[in-house]
Amino acid sequence: MTIDDHGRTEPPFTGDEYETLIGFLGYQRDTLEWKTRSLTDEQLRQTLAPSTMSLGGMLAHLAYVEDNWLAQHVGGNSNEPWASTDWQADYDADWHLVSTASGDELRELWRASVNASCAVISHVTGELGRTAALDSSYEVWKGEELVSLRWILVHLIEEYARHNGHADLIRESIDGETGE
Repeated sequence: MTIDDHGRTEPPFTGDEYETLIGFLGYQRDTLEWKTRSLTDEQLRQTLAPSTMSLGGMLAHLAYVEDNWLAQHVGGNSNEPWASTDWQADYDADWHLVSTASGDELRELWRASVNASCAVISHVTGELGRTAALDSSYEVWKGEELVSLRWILVHLIEEYARHNGHADLIRESIDGETGE
């Protein structure tokens, strides 16, 4: 296991499919942690025009994304605050949480969601084995489609990578911090 200068665990160069997917997901999670590390509440709320995205909003959004895909769809239970969120009243409630939560609260919410996701993945792979777990399917979009755990993991990697690109720009605008 190789840790880079920013504390990110490098994905394996040689590994099976499961190790590779989990490795890249972990790397993307570590990148978000790095991009939001040591920022004040005010800095986590800063946006970069013309977008309304903030680093704190990304922490909350990705906490929700973790919960939605893994806790809810794979594990069968959504966690708070998402389980009681009125999404009809505020479709972007995850992004808007930054206006009322502190940076420490947002970081803890995100870490708790990541930990819950890891527990769900561990449970499913423990029950089914890695290959069968990746092949297992879950109902999404109100039961209109089935997607595999493999698809969910790739989607999470894509979601993190996309937002980590946004995070690069926002972090640089806040304090000049750069890096891949």
